[in-house]
Amino acid sequence: MTDRITELLKFESEAVKNIPLQTSFEEAINIIFEQVQVKGGKLVTSGMGKAGQIAHNMATTFSSTGTPAAFMHPSEAQHGDLGLLQKNDVLLLISNSGKTREIVELIDLARYLIPTIPIIVITGQKNSFLANEANATIWTGNPGEICPLGLSPTTSTTVMNVIGNILVVLMMEKIKFSSMDYAKRHHGGYLGDKSRTQAKGK
Repeated sequence: MTDRITELLKFESEAVKNIPLQTSFEEAINIIFEQVQVKGGKLVTSGMGKAGQIAHNMATTFSSTGTPAAFMHPSEAQHGDLGLLQKNDVLLLISNSGKTREIVELIDLARYLIPTIPIIVITGQKNSFLANEANATIWTGNPGEICPLGLSPTTSTTVMNVIGNILVVLMMEKIKFSSMDYAKRHHGGYLGDKSRTQAKGK
């Protein structure tokens, strides 16, 4: 069992190390900065299934670190939630296949509402439909899954989550987000106490 766990850990870590270095990271940050920090819009993330859970996590982490963001379920968007979108917003869509039906449809709906809305895509298929429709596409490297069936999103979601963390950190650095800034947004629990302590020490 120990050997198998070691093997799985190595597989996952190798997938993270092999995320391609690409200019699209900078392109995505510049788009988010322009739309949210300069123009006063917000980041709206979306994805289906496990990718949707990653998208939801990204939205909450961006929001707590100075970049207003919200998650929009792509199916619920077809039943009124699309109204969340406003002028100057930016869409960040996650789809490993790059052809998830609900996400493809969301692009059409969003552009019908706001024709100029910029779109960022995180995908495992760099020549996919979604990748070709995006203003910036971040490619995961399309790692194989550690799932013994090769089906359940496992390694792919690990990589997506890491990419999300990288985007958050890059944006925090770009806007010079401080402990005091964090404390103003995170009042409760251990992190709230820690951020206030750090802010007072500076």
